[in-house]
Amino acid sequence: MTRQRFERLVGEAIRTIPPEFRDRLRNLAIVVEDEPSPDLLEEMEIEPPDTLFGLYQGTPLTERGWDFGNSLPDRITLFQFPIEDASEGDADVVVTIGETLIHELGHYFGLSDEEIEAIEDRYWRDHGREAGEP
Repeated sequence: MTRQRFERLVGEAIRTIPPEFRDRLRNLAIVVEDEPSPDLLEEMEIEPPDTLFGLYQGTPLTERGWDFGNSLPDRITLFQFPIEDASEGDADVVVTIGETLIHELGHYFGLSDEEIEAIEDRYWRDHGREAGEP
């Protein structure tokens, strides 16, 4: 799949995430890279065949003080090749991207793992997937 087509699917996926997330995004860049580097996987203690679909880098909203500002945008990186490999067709790519964005946005908003999982479960139900499917 071309990068341009994948990025169009990212746009579709952004429209599927809950509005309470979408409407509160500020100073956040969503970028696409081919795949996570071996160094990143090692740093995160992820061993093949496992990989990453996405990564949040920044300061969660819950950790920002009154003096936080004048900083580069936080960043969510989506890794195209692992997402494509785990998906069957464009519709599945959109859902996989949506799931990944919800997870990474959970980190941006400073949510607990339990809160993120609950939101992911609702997303899966709304998009015809059962929780726990790849």
